[in-house]
Amino acid sequence: METLYHQTNKQIQEVQSQMGRLETTDRQSVHLLENELQARIEQIFTHLERLEILASKEPPNRRQNAKLRVDQLKYDVQHLQTALRNFQHRRYAREAQEREREELMSRSFTTNDADTSIPIDDTLQFNSSLQSAHRGMDDLLGSGSSILNGLRDQRGTLKGTHKKMLDVANMLGLSNTVMCLIEKRATQDKFIMITGMLITCVVMFLVVKYLS
Repeated sequence: METLYHQTNKQIQEVQSQMGRLETTDRQSVHLLENELQARIEQIFTHLERLEILASKEPPNRRQNAKLRVDQLKYDVQHLQTALRNFQHRRYAREAQEREREELMSRSFTTNDADTSIPIDDTLQFNSSLQSAHRGMDDLLGSGSSILNGLRDQRGTLKGTHKKMLDVANMLGLSNTVMCLIEKRATQDKFIMITGMLITCVVMFLVVKYLS
């Protein structure tokens, strides 16, 4: 068991050392290095299976320690396997981005008989339109907010005016009929204000629904 253990431990250290070459290897050769590392990792897993069998056959006073040593090797090689897969995923994503960029560059302009034109990228055009729509929405919302604030101010002014009129009426001793007319007019003004606020809210909702 000792011989196989030291052999497997040496292989793990060699794979660990070669993992550092992945970042510096050129694109044409990196997949060959990945295949080589994967093959060595699979060989290490095979040795670990054999080591587990041998550790279970060790004498009772040495069996626990032997299993711990094998488990440590297994942990190390699993860590290497995960690191290799993560590198491969990053490489695949990077290559896919480069292919997409090359495709965009390859159709970046077209030549006609009379002139040469460079079409605007659809995504950029969509983003520009979306930003313009958002700016328009901000302006509309700002206007709606100003209208609502104005209506609230008018409501406060009407309340103050109504109160002053009632005070003046009481001081002058006006008849109940005049008082009722004043209160009726105040109610009508309040209804007009509420109606205006509701219409403004409906208009803002329709603008947000159909322009956003």
